[in-house]
Amino acid sequence: MEVRWQAVTRSRSSFRALRALVLTLGLAGGAACAGDPSGLAAPHYGPWGFDLAGRDLTVRPGRDFNLHSSGAYYRATPIPPDKVAVGGFVTLEELSEARLLALVRDEAAAPGSDDGRRIAALYRGFLDESRIEALDDAPLRADLDAIRATTSRDGIARLMGHSLGRPGGSFFAYEVDADARDPGRNALYLALAGLGLPDRDYYLAPAFAPVREAYATYVRDVLASIGWPDAEAAAADVVALETRIAEAHWPLAQRRDRTRTYNPMTRDALEAFAPGFPWRAWFEGADAAHARQVVLVEKDAFPAMARLFADAPVATLQAWQAAQTVDQASPWLSRRFADRQFAFRGGVLRGQTRALPRDRRAVQVVDQALGEALGRLYVARHFPPSSKAKMEALVANLIVAMRSRIERLPWMHPATRDEALGKLARLGVKIGYPSRWEDYAGLALDENDFYGSLLATMRFKRDRMLAKLDRPVDRAAWGMTPQQVNAYYNPAMNEIVFPAAILQPPFFDPEADAAVNYGAIGAVIGHEITHGFDDQGRKTDGDGVLRDWWSAEDAREFEKRTGALADQYSSIEALPGARVNGRQTLGENIADLGGVLVALDAYRLSLNGSDAPVRDGLTGEQRFFYGWAQVWRTALREEITRQLLATDVHTPAPLRARAPLRNVDAWYDAFDVRPDDDDHVPAEQRVRIW
Repeated sequence: MEVRWQAVTRSRSSFRALRALVLTLGLAGGAACAGDPSGLAAPHYGPWGFDLAGRDLTVRPGRDFNLHSSGAYYRATPIPPDKVAVGGFVTLEELSEARLLALVRDEAAAPGSDDGRRIAALYRGFLDESRIEALDDAPLRADLDAIRATTSRDGIARLMGHSLGRPGGSFFAYEVDADARDPGRNALYLALAGLGLPDRDYYLAPAFAPVREAYATYVRDVLASIGWPDAEAAAADVVALETRIAEAHWPLAQRRDRTRTYNPMTRDALEAFAPGFPWRAWFEGADAAHARQVVLVEKDAFPAMARLFADAPVATLQAWQAAQTVDQASPWLSRRFADRQFAFRGGVLRGQTRALPRDRRAVQVVDQALGEALGRLYVARHFPPSSKAKMEALVANLIVAMRSRIERLPWMHPATRDEALGKLARLGVKIGYPSRWEDYAGLALDENDFYGSLLATMRFKRDRMLAKLDRPVDRAAWGMTPQQVNAYYNPAMNEIVFPAAILQPPFFDPEADAAVNYGAIGAVIGHEITHGFDDQGRKTDGDGVLRDWWSAEDAREFEKRTGALADQYSSIEALPGARVNGRQTLGENIADLGGVLVALDAYRLSLNGSDAPVRDGLTGEQRFFYGWAQVWRTALREEITRQLLATDVHTPAPLRARAPLRNVDAWYDAFDVRPDDDDHVPAEQRVRIW
């Protein structure tokens, strides 16, 4: 759903395939920030918005446009040991985090409000390393004692439900969100959970066998650290249990299907449908006993999960719950826990050799817990109103271009076209920051009790979410904070959202060449608009209702075209022996292709019939495509690339710089792409959707 590439560090539930799930990675990479010794200025790219020196002109554009546009940059910019990537996108992540650090330090020194005092409490609490070391595992003892004492299956299910508001494990997870068939009302969605590795493939695919071995050792060490009896045998049982859970999980390509994942039923029907799991106890533990109806995501997997719970030895369920609890809490405990977790999750899974400095991790804690409180400060200091106005004009231009493309589609019949145009006309737009900020009143935090304060923020968020159940959807709410370098399309609200932090170079630079801006932020806008019409977006109408508004003939033609795109991407080798999953990434790939085409049309319209100026020997359209490539300029560690291929609905960023362009005729003309070039696709085989 998002425009960005992301790395998911764990698989708590299947919801990440359905909505924007952004985890701060602590990334870095380069562009100059001229004239600001603080390092808090927006990056600057070349004389007119593109880094000419970063190109590798020995590589033909048609052989590898990513290397052609950024090869010199990659050679000059190694990935630091505490990072998983470098690049233009991640430069902004780093900038956003640096700005947040400055804001948090200011509040810690002199809190300016109740929210400032909450920020200060969490930040100072996490920095009090001596207190955290002295406490060691004390914050976990009550939870671990409860796990050891719970020998009934009802009790274990209740603990599972309770864990959804704190560290711990559950076979199932919930989320309150707009009902897909009735998007004005909130519903309770249930999805599978229970995995300690990033996704089912980590348990089942031969390529991840070394990771599984390392994970078994990690679980053993986790259990041994809390004195669990016979830790080695217990760890083997835990990994075997999770492997069976993984077998029940749907592949990610299926979990992103908006129709298959909408399965409403009553609580009574759920208990009959998936017997063997103490549902009543689970809902009570999750403080969701008032829910009378649920929406199942991976519906046909629920009976298997219930049987798995009923068949698993109680001792195994206890060991699994203990391992999950310790693992999730480890980043906030003493070094013996935090270092062990980083060695596996940062080192084995992501290839990092050094953790971020503690103050940077403290900011991430504050950001996750008090995102909108920080966002309010961020906007006041770093988001000028002029950026919002210019963005609004760009969005309007992109919508005009998209309308024109829909009107000209040769394969779509009038009735379906009218529905598509109606949906586009009702598209909502949010830019910068929310119109109403989240109120944290009632959230009491104490810097002398960091772990307790962190749990309080988790409960606060959970309670706020549950309070929305069966109530009208708040259309003013945002799914991201202003400081997130990201963007998204919300199908239930039929809206596109652009947080403040993305409205900077390399995405958007008011002083940059227009062609570069259209290739960068213009294509991002087009990407999000196209999500309303990708393989899943097309299933909802202009009011956000999940319904089929396509003629049968148009639907078949659309699926033929999108199937060709999926096959094209599935042929791409991201690493030796590791290919892109074209079905898993289909929605994002459709959006990338649509975004480039719509933005190119909008750029051409912006010229008002005049010829584009030539800059440094480059035509307007060449600069447009360079702007696109610069957005996706990213070098990734091999470990994180393999994780992304298994867990992400996006094609890895370096490939996004080049893969969509193979279907864009203007790119061939702009760079004289030849039939013998690696990325050349014959004209009759190029995919044309929107």
